[in-house]
Amino acid sequence: MITLGVKLPFLDRAEAGRLLAKELPRHNIPAESVVLALPRGGLPVGFEVAKELELPLDVIVVRKLGVPWHQELAMGAIAGSVQVLDTNMIRQLGISREEVDEEVVREQAELRRRETLYRSGRAATTATNLTAILVDDGLATGSTMLAALRHVHTLKPAKVIVAVPVGSAEACALMRLEADRVVCLATPSPFVAVGKWYQEFEQLTDGEVQSILARTYRRGPGPGVAGGTERLSDLR
Repeated sequence: MITLGVKLPFLDRAEAGRLLAKELPRHNIPAESVVLALPRGGLPVGFEVAKELELPLDVIVVRKLGVPWHQELAMGAIAGSVQVLDTNMIRQLGISREEVDEEVVREQAELRRRETLYRSGRAATTATNLTAILVDDGLATGSTMLAALRHVHTLKPAKVIVAVPVGSAEACALMRLEADRVVCLATPSPFVAVGKWYQEFEQLTDGEVQSILARTYRRGPGPGVAGGTERLSDLR
């Protein structure tokens, strides 16, 4: 399913973010909201959403848990103290509890490293009593977004909205079980992978994430990127 006459593939994450920002106001987004992007790929999308809607922007760091002998294949994800495990995959592949625990410990260390690096001593933006808009560049299995969603629920937001430019129908259905609302511009089938639906899908570096967040935070206590004129290309 494709909404808004969206033409796929998107040019890049910035274009996808601007299109997503045009759709979100139809869903009665309150002024008391915050955009929480999943780095690295979700941050350029979230940047455009936050700027267009004049909302604060921050990150929710999530780490995929890779199958020990095939790291690109996800068997779950972690965010904060939350773990999401694909128990069916773990059982079918014969992955031991010890192997799962080792992967969790390794990725928790990387999660802490990125939190420290990205925030540079700044406190996380509060989501308490606000509408939290969780943004990523797409949903394939949905495991990383599900971990982020469950983690954000522990922060006591008023509502949680999952917003992505593109996703598999299965992942979007999974999000609807736990989010207050899911906004997805397109659910093409067969889905294959998120990167298939972007002409440009380069991986961001930690430095680029820091640059976007530093520019955002320098705007002071007001809305995160409100009133700015920068696009992602200006931050590189």
